[in-house]
Amino acid sequence: MKMKRILLAAGAAVLSLSLFAGCGKKGDVVQIGHKNYTEQRILGQMLSVLLEEKLGYATEVREFGGTNIVFEALRTGDVAMYPEYTGTAYGSILGESGLKDAQEVYNHVKQVYRDEYGLLWLEQMGFNNTYTFAVLPEVAEAYNLKTFSDLSKVAGELTMVSTTEFLEREDGLPGVKEAYGGFEFGNTMAMDPGLRYAAISEKKGDVMDAFSTDGKLIEFELVVLEDDLGFFPPYFVAPLLNGAYAEEHPEVVEELNRLQGNISDEEMQQMNYQVDNLGVNEKEVAREFLESKGLLDQ
Repeated sequence: MKMKRILLAAGAAVLSLSLFAGCGKKGDVVQIGHKNYTEQRILGQMLSVLLEEKLGYATEVREFGGTNIVFEALRTGDVAMYPEYTGTAYGSILGESGLKDAQEVYNHVKQVYRDEYGLLWLEQMGFNNTYTFAVLPEVAEAYNLKTFSDLSKVAGELTMVSTTEFLEREDGLPGVKEAYGGFEFGNTMAMDPGLRYAAISEKKGDVMDAFSTDGKLIEFELVVLEDDLGFFPPYFVAPLLNGAYAEEHPEVVEELNRLQGNISDEEMQQMNYQVDNLGVNEKEVAREFLESKGLLDQ
């Protein structure tokens, strides 16, 4: 993993310095990335709205299929920024484990990303969208499921629907198995993030991986289980910027840092719910939230 990090970092500074010359000035288009699910789409639009309406920049918001793809796009200068989670950076990109304290994880990834990749973490937005397991109410009742430990003992009788990424990442199911033991499901079904809830509502599965701020947890009345051994690290989100771009555009850094501590878990879940369940456009949700916080006031 260390060798992978060294190879990824090699040449990043030279690439980003050349690719970002002049990018972000008024009249140019700032490339903003995000991953392929609702919360990331909202956050990507939130960055876009701030840059457009507060700084007068033109932006293009682009969707990427997963963490490694958008990380590489940022590192090489294909995008200027994207919203990232501290736990994802720590476990998936750096391949590390052990730290559980939120501030320690943030400080660590901030330093390593700066030193090895030339990337800059801005201030955290406030909410913690950590991984969890969610089960149908009737399944929770039938097996008396309240915690991850409870689930580990009966997994062999259940079917799990999950994202491919969760099944493969060290901070996903493989790590859960190592920490808890068990968790050998009778069957697992990998699918696009947006299809999991439909699958579980149609009784194609009994349990799914979920993010704690998913709006659909409310809609489907799923039971969220407790991570009783505290396996999952904190997943606080913050804007992540190409370092060369950030250095050339301190006004962007200052503007985006105004998001610090402004989004609670419940507020993020509600925004997700508005998009997923009420059909509100992501950019509209993002703008209304920023307005409610006074972040678009002149």
